[in-house]
Amino acid sequence: MTNKKIFNLLLICCLIISIQSCKKVSKQNQTAGPVPVGEYTVQSQKVSFYDSYPGTVVALNEVELHSQVSGFITGIYFTEGSQVAKGEKLYEIDRRKYQAAFEQAKANADISESNLQKAQRDAERYSKLNDQNAIAKQTYDDATTNLQNTKMQLLSANAARSNAETDFNYSIIRAPFSGTIGLSQVKTGAFINQGQTLLNTISSDDPIGVDFIINEKSLPWFIDLKKKEGSKTDSTFRILLPDNSEYTSSGQLSVIDRAVDHQTGTIKVRLIFPNHEKSLRTGMNCKVKVLSGNSGTQTVIPYKAVVEQMGEYFVYVIDSMKVKQIKIEPGSNLGEYIVVKQGLNPGDKIVLDGLQKVHNGSVVQVGGPSAKQDIVKR
Repeated sequence: MTNKKIFNLLLICCLIISIQSCKKVSKQNQTAGPVPVGEYTVQSQKVSFYDSYPGTVVALNEVELHSQVSGFITGIYFTEGSQVAKGEKLYEIDRRKYQAAFEQAKANADISESNLQKAQRDAERYSKLNDQNAIAKQTYDDATTNLQNTKMQLLSANAARSNAETDFNYSIIRAPFSGTIGLSQVKTGAFINQGQTLLNTISSDDPIGVDFIINEKSLPWFIDLKKKEGSKTDSTFRILLPDNSEYTSSGQLSVIDRAVDHQTGTIKVRLIFPNHEKSLRTGMNCKVKVLSGNSGTQTVIPYKAVVEQMGEYFVYVIDSMKVKQIKIEPGSNLGEYIVVKQGLNPGDKIVLDGLQKVHNGSVVQVGGPSAKQDIVKR
């Protein structure tokens, strides 16, 4: 037998074996039955997710305390780190010389007042005599001039008294507004210089502000939020504290800065939060969460139902107990769930469990667990 005949005989044998194997596999597939899978019914859900920004807690009102007079500290009347009320006495500077200067200025003003009254009487008396040509013209003119001088002296004396009274009052330093006072920078007995020595800092703390930076592209969205002026229970603005716990109260949009930074293309925004428990402190770092404009009713499915192939995303839709591979356009990731922008409609049934056992056209039997179809929030 020639080599050619042997080769043809071997080829025919291989073909027969291959055909028999295919028939055997086909028969096994027919007897295997449908693939058991778990399904998920697609539905529209109301979802809320947030954009995050780094933020800083700021006082809405804060002032450094400096004295407007010089002298030795003779009294400190507050507890450091405590709440103080507007007008409350905080520091006292040695008042003795300021009190003496004030009393002297008051006495000088009283003297000027008496001199004015005398000059007024003299001027009136000489005016009548002058009308009768009973005195020299020079005497009348001197009386009139003296009246004007004493008026000016009284104005000067009153100004000096006012300045002395102001210095005397400034020797007591009071809280300019209600808030929290910090650690004192001076102790009793220390000498302080007018306008130079820092005594302390007071900041308001309820309500309190949170500043953060946004991109100029987001500005129209924040302007719309500013116009809406949500209620106190609105959850549009939330913050996460440094320990990643969520602050209990919602915030309100207070201020959008006047101009965009031309170098960075950003702009500052300020929120206001209630702070009854004083858990927010000036300078604290936090994470601002702003309700995204994409929140609302969306088509949401479990992420585990999605198959990724070469950068594209697919799901298996169940129709008449057969599966069909459908391409989808995914949206925002919501943890265990994902928003689907295109490709699915509410009411579609998709394979949730058993994905590794099915392919396009597989016959399936629904019997696996279904996902919980709760409202998704993030």
